[in-house]
Amino acid sequence: MADKPVKPLKPVTKTADPIISQIGDFRRYQLFFFFIIILCKFGTGWHTLGHIFLAAPTPQSCLTANVTDPCSDECAETEFDTSVFKSTIINEWDLTCDLKQLASLSQSIVMLGILLGSLCFGMFADRFGRRPAFLVACFMQLITGLIVCVSPYFWFYCLFRFLVAFATAGTMTASFVLLMEIVGPGKREIVAILYQIPFNLGHVSLAVFAYFIREWRWFQFSITIFSVVFVIYICLVPESPRWLFTTGKLDKSIKILEKIAKWNKAPTDTIRPEIEAAYAALAARQPVKKGTVLDLFRTPYLRLKTICMANNWMVVCMVYYGTAQYVSKLGGNIFVSNLIAAIVGVPGTCLCVPMTKFLGRKRTLLLSHSLSATGLLLLVGLFGQAEIIRVACATVALFGASVTFPNIYLYSGELFPTVVRSNGVGLCSMIGRVGSIVAPLICDLDLYGLWIAPLIFGLFSILAIVGTIFLPETRGATLPETLEDGENFGRKKKAQQ
Repeated sequence: MADKPVKPLKPVTKTADPIISQIGDFRRYQLFFFFIIILCKFGTGWHTLGHIFLAAPTPQSCLTANVTDPCSDECAETEFDTSVFKSTIINEWDLTCDLKQLASLSQSIVMLGILLGSLCFGMFADRFGRRPAFLVACFMQLITGLIVCVSPYFWFYCLFRFLVAFATAGTMTASFVLLMEIVGPGKREIVAILYQIPFNLGHVSLAVFAYFIREWRWFQFSITIFSVVFVIYICLVPESPRWLFTTGKLDKSIKILEKIAKWNKAPTDTIRPEIEAAYAALAARQPVKKGTVLDLFRTPYLRLKTICMANNWMVVCMVYYGTAQYVSKLGGNIFVSNLIAAIVGVPGTCLCVPMTKFLGRKRTLLLSHSLSATGLLLLVGLFGQAEIIRVACATVALFGASVTFPNIYLYSGELFPTVVRSNGVGLCSMIGRVGSIVAPLICDLDLYGLWIAPLIFGLFSILAIVGTIFLPETRGATLPETLEDGENFGRKKKAQQ
């Protein structure tokens, strides 16, 4: 019997990137890894924005004769309207009247959890590896999310929602870095941007879940139980070969690269000598060092880039979450209004792909911030007009933010050097959550005027435009590896220009 013909290996184009030179820019393994890693992204949308329906408006009325205000001292008996939602955390723990602000506080606690989780898991991933950080975050999200469903007290609910958010931040940070470190510059923008689509779909599906599940405990269970699929990550998610290479663990890095190369039908016989030679050159340039958050601020140009990128994160989080909440404040059906606000993120994310591909990261960021600023400042001038006009202006701003969001993930992942990449992305995400925390508080200023919130959001969008001017373009560039690379990255291009 004749042997089957052996398929010829596909040579890999050699580049300045030692990792991509072994496994290819984007082949079978990277595609497979992309599809399994994005499964965790649905949960980030569900847990980050689930508060919209967990604490959905639950009207309360007074049953005492001749008393209309349920918060009045004269009201002896009250009743919640459960015609839309059978139970929410509002009527579960009577978060009304003097306790009304506690509902918003619970969401601020969630954003605080994402803030701290981004920083802690970023440091964890840079110190101990991307894989352990990612697995810990995934299973922590599942376990704490299920515990939320059986919360007996409001403080218990807040505590475990905080832990869910803390873990969710870890899944976002670690999964994104894992993906970016094995994809070459040719496909990096489209992969990084399409990676955000499950977040948008998670946001969209929240309204569908809530429409069919009107009890908050079962709603929380429905958005958590999907995380059971994370068990597949134990077998399918390896350590980042780039992190292993940069930290001097060459044997482990080479072993993983050889497996990936076999998946990609690429040659494996040159991997060891080329990786060892590349590491020797790397070590000669700068001694191996595990980075910390402080390293992002030790040198002037890296410090400037870190501050400007962190500012972008803060503004887009503020504008995206703030504008989405502002739209819901304009009235209407809660399911329809939130579905529309969520759906607008899908085309925005998709449009980001060709924009970053052909215009670059920097120009796309300038344009998307400008779109948000325009929509918000128009909203300020037209706040007295018909509701449809105000909603249209807010939708324009939200669309701009939906383009900005995937771009800053991509941009920051390329801007920071490998030794502090997780720290950099984690720090920026943490600063972004500051914007998420203050956004609901800014929206509450509508008590003094509907124009105040969009004015503040619009001015911050302009501030982000100014900061973006100082960032270098990263499209098609080799990822910086060391702190020295991080400091010099962008300087040469500026000198050439």
